[in-house]
Amino acid sequence: MPYAAAADADPAAAPISGPLAGAVPLSSAEELREILGSPHPIVIDKVHDRLTEDDLDLLARSPFCAVSTSDASGNCDVTPRGDGPGFTHVLDPGTLALPDRLGNRRADSFHNILSNPHVGLLYLIPGAMDVLRVNGRARILTDAPFFDAMTLKGQRPKLALVVEIDEIFRHCSNALRRSGVWAPETWEGAAATD
Repeated sequence: MPYAAAADADPAAAPISGPLAGAVPLSSAEELREILGSPHPIVIDKVHDRLTEDDLDLLARSPFCAVSTSDASGNCDVTPRGDGPGFTHVLDPGTLALPDRLGNRRADSFHNILSNPHVGLLYLIPGAMDVLRVNGRARILTDAPFFDAMTLKGQRPKLALVVEIDEIFRHCSNALRRSGVWAPETWEGAAATD
């Protein structure tokens, strides 16, 4: 398949043609730092590996999380997860559990995690400028005593995604501000979906 071959090729080594003709690719981390500059120390210092009271408050209010995974070859996937506010179960200051609710049964994230445990989570609260990022290692459980606490409308989850936190921090909310994602006047066509 031509698409698969292109996806496996090193994009930095391929000549730029077609719609990207004349484009100038970034070539190194040093060049990136030269263009962007260094992050302010406060941005680096806010990263931690255990849940704080502020993190717990945000998790208790968040009904939505995007789960980012990749397979052993690096093919990526982002899956939306959502439920009522506080749907993420906190097992301890370094471990989270997300119940699996009935969906399309593709299980892309779960397939990826079986070959590569690294995950990224992005929690949002509708209308709020709070963004919580979590990076860690995941495993999939088929049962545990805490599944009872994640029962919803009489349905006990059959699976749970458990994430051991490597790093967690509040992310800059500039993208939410710029996009106007929570401003109703930007929701053109939203009613036509689904």
